[in-house]
Amino acid sequence: MPREFLRSDRMAEQLRRELAEIVRDEIKDPRLGFVSFTEVRMSRDLSHAVIYCSLLNSEKQQEAIDVLNRAVGFIRKEIGRRIRARIVPTLKFTIDESVERGVEMDDLISKAISRDKKNSIDEESE
Repeated sequence: MPREFLRSDRMAEQLRRELAEIVRDEIKDPRLGFVSFTEVRMSRDLSHAVIYCSLLNSEKQQEAIDVLNRAVGFIRKEIGRRIRARIVPTLKFTIDESVERGVEMDDLISKAISRDKKNSIDEESE
């Protein structure tokens, strides 16, 4: 039996697609750079959304998030025009740190593997 998708999941995915189009086509702020929306978490009643963003230029992440949070009124108006929904959710943009944490975890795993290999070679030579 196929998995049933919650309405909040469907709305979150639609919101993510619309946000990508709005930012790409409508917002002309050079401080924004290349932004990608990695996840949208909706409240059960669809009135609030937290949007996780990943940016290519990691030094200017906070500045880009500030730009997006200042443009929330315009973005909500555009979403209201594009999506048929009774409620247009309030939006909060935040930095998605999962990619950076993944890279850090990968480095730690690589170091542990190399340390284990070195220790096993040292034990064999004794």
